Amino acid sequence: MQPNPKILILYANYGDGHMQVSKALADCFQKSGANAVLMVDLFAEAHPLMHAITRFAYLKSSVYSPRLYGWSYALTQNMRSDQSAAKWVNALGIRKLKEIISREKPDAVINTFPLMSMNELRKIARLRIPTYTVLTDFVLHRRWLHPHTDKFFVATEDLKERLLRENFPAERISVSGIPIRESFWQPIDNRACLERYGLAADKSVVLIMAGAYGVTQHFKMLAKTLLAFANIQIILVCGKNRALQKKLNASFADVPNVHVFGFVEAVHELMAVSSCMITKAGGVTFAEALAMRLPVVVFRPLPGQEKGNAQYFAAKGAALIATNLYELKEHVHRILADNSLKLQITQAMALLQRPLAAKAVVAEILRDLECGAKSNAVGKV
Repeated sequence: MQPNPKILILYANYGDGHMQVSKALADCFQKSGANAVLMVDLFAEAHPLMHAITRFAYLKSSVYSPRLYGWSYALTQNMRSDQSAAKWVNALGIRKLKEIISREKPDAVINTFPLMSMNELRKIARLRIPTYTVLTDFVLHRRWLHPHTDKFFVATEDLKERLLRENFPAERISVSGIPIRESFWQPIDNRACLERYGLAADKSVVLIMAGAYGVTQHFKMLAKTLLAFANIQIILVCGKNRALQKKLNASFADVPNVHVFGFVEAVHELMAVSSCMITKAGGVTFAEALAMRLPVVVFRPLPGQEKGNAQYFAAKGAALIATNLYELKEHVHRILADNSLKLQITQAMALLQRPLAAKAVVAEILRDLECGAKSNAVGKV
């Protein structure tokens, strides 16, 4: 490996998944001896006002107008990188990126969000900086695809097949899984976790997640529906939505079997002691569930990549989808009561599981940089 290569990771904070993947990679690079890692939210730095407006619209649309978001997702689904609209989007951060490249002189650039400004800059300026893309969903949107990408890291063999059909060569596609924090792969003391969070060891735990920004609807209704079950305790994780947390604390103040939390850093501990999870269908959330082999029920998946992720997992037998409260109640009851169903789901999840994806991605990039450094050294002889 070349001495301490500098790695630039480009992400965006529309939701929390892209940032979490970037942090997992940055941490792994540093543990591998590559300490010079820079994470940049390129769109936020290049166009702060436009970023603030679009981010607000994204978060609100998932609650108030999911069909509008689904429409915009579908509209750009087949947009090619050589089309005018794609070129315009990818050019949005180029000026700021030029400044960053000139100042930082990275040895490699990694995209964890489908804003292909670096790839477009490579094409325009003929830069030779190795550029990688880490897809953070289990389904493909063409915004991730750009011909000036040295290598794609994808979640599954199915995604690799999709890229092959898009005429990307096999040597430029690596099935790594989606990078998540290393803590999801480490042993957990379940008994200690139950005590830490005030949970009873003799009751099933159902975990309901609102996502990092607490944008899941019907939280209170979901919990009340499941309280009909005997011998159950419910964990509600509200993310960074303090108003939601305050509201739920008031609603369930006298209900000992409901536990309300805000943003939980060690969410893997809650997942470890749960029998099933009701959640949004984000790619990173599914990757975390795979690591814990925790059965997932998706309630009314949002149009776009979340619906695609949910449908992919359901087709594989690795998750269940509920379109109404009756289906939700039935799915949760079956998971809690039918050990054979739970076993079928966890076995299906095991087939999709890619342990330690962050380590796999980092190791491959560092090998590429080492090979590139050796080639350059030979060329100079």
